[in-house]
Amino acid sequence: MFNAAVVCLERRAAELNSLNVFPVPDGDTGTNMLLTMRSAVSEAARVTNGNASQVARAIAYGALMGARGNSGVILSQILQGLASSLDGKESLEGGELVAGLAEGTRLAYKAVSQPVEGTILTVVKDSWVAAEGASDGNDLRGVLEATVIAAKDSVARTPTLLADLRDAGVVDAGGLGLYVILEGLVLYLRGELDQAQELPAPASVEAVGTGSGGDGSFYGYCTEFMIEGQGLSADEVRARIEAIGESVVVVGDGNVVRVHVHAADPGTAISIGSSMGRLSHVKIDDMDEQHEHFVAFKQRSPVGVAIVAVVSGEGLKDVFESLGATAVVPGGSTMNPSVEELLRAVEAVPSDEAVLLPNDRNVVLGAERVRSLSSKRVEVVPTETIPQGVAALLAFNYELGLDANIEAMEKARQAVKTIEVTRAVRPAKIGDFSMEAGQAIAFLNGDLVAVGDSVPDLVKDMLERMDMEESEIVTIYYGADTGAAEAEGVAEMVRGKYPHLEVEVISGGEPYYHYIVSVE
Repeated sequence: MFNAAVVCLERRAAELNSLNVFPVPDGDTGTNMLLTMRSAVSEAARVTNGNASQVARAIAYGALMGARGNSGVILSQILQGLASSLDGKESLEGGELVAGLAEGTRLAYKAVSQPVEGTILTVVKDSWVAAEGASDGNDLRGVLEATVIAAKDSVARTPTLLADLRDAGVVDAGGLGLYVILEGLVLYLRGELDQAQELPAPASVEAVGTGSGGDGSFYGYCTEFMIEGQGLSADEVRARIEAIGESVVVVGDGNVVRVHVHAADPGTAISIGSSMGRLSHVKIDDMDEQHEHFVAFKQRSPVGVAIVAVVSGEGLKDVFESLGATAVVPGGSTMNPSVEELLRAVEAVPSDEAVLLPNDRNVVLGAERVRSLSSKRVEVVPTETIPQGVAALLAFNYELGLDANIEAMEKARQAVKTIEVTRAVRPAKIGDFSMEAGQAIAFLNGDLVAVGDSVPDLVKDMLERMDMEESEIVTIYYGADTGAAEAEGVAEMVRGKYPHLEVEVISGGEPYYHYIVSVE
């Protein structure tokens, strides 16, 4: 059943990504839910001769460890509710599904500090209510069919509950993702989807083989790139990439396709990509080397309190490491790290106490999950932007204890203002703002506040809106698609207009935002 759900998510992941309310190039709900579900079924594939209870527990565990972004974390809690209802049961029947949706709804709402209706939370709640009202509560197919109908209707109503969705003309992506999963379960029970043909059996851990990892594991290379061309087919790219690696994520349209794959030979993936179009944003990481780095970390003398930060872009990674971050987890917009990746990093640092800096609003919830999973004491400073993370890190004092540091870091996080400028990837209307694809758009502390034609001019406009007389420091991090000369020009403009400010320019390498500006 859940293999069938993964098939359905694979078919619609790009559609879910496109429903991001803000038209910035980091819409990743479909990718996050797909990777979470793939992790779930991969863990379940390791259960041999197990009953429904054992399989459900494996699904829940795999989903939690592979959870990415808010949507993935919430989905993992829904699956945990199903596992709880099946505790000790040999098979899944309608009554267990009703109980599982009830518990999953409770856990999902509990996982979010400020639950918002019109999201995946509303859809799971409406689905549970419909399941409970099904005429024959013991008929699994009947209960599921009632659930799917209710989920579809609930998704359609999400714009009436959230003004941002209504203004953007979209439904909630997470809620639609849950509907797609439930639909996959029903299609399997109806015999309308042959998941054995659509989805290869997930590789078990034992099938991965051996390599250079110190514990006998083979990690290979994490290879990412973008293919630009005309008439591209994401499905064709995906089929070819899946044949040579694992952890494959391929999203895009006829003009641009983004590829992420773990493979033994990155050259093969690069060759496939270059044969289909022009490559850009090529990034290759040796995961064996990263693993050995973590092992070496374990063998060092312990530090008092370790800091683990989530960062995207080589320049920003260097910034955090230079300021004292003990470990950096690659990720941020679009590729949110999984709970397991965060947990692995925390467990690897040479300290019994750790501070997590998520540095992205969509990573905060996953970071919070690590607190209960780790054998260490873990505290999360809920940094939602890179400048907040830098400010928090600068406030850290190794001579203080963990509690005092958390208080200081939280205060510093709230004191910094963040400007983010990128280009819209599609036409949209958000609140009072209308924009076309390619127009510059600016965010202040995560809120859309301006639209323009020129990215540098929009940076200038954002600074003019703020009380710069009370500010002292402006740090300009420029992204991978922004030239150094342009960034220096922006800095000179700031220095000329605000001579009292200390202005610094740093190549951040962030792949999605042209500028991230910190004002302190």
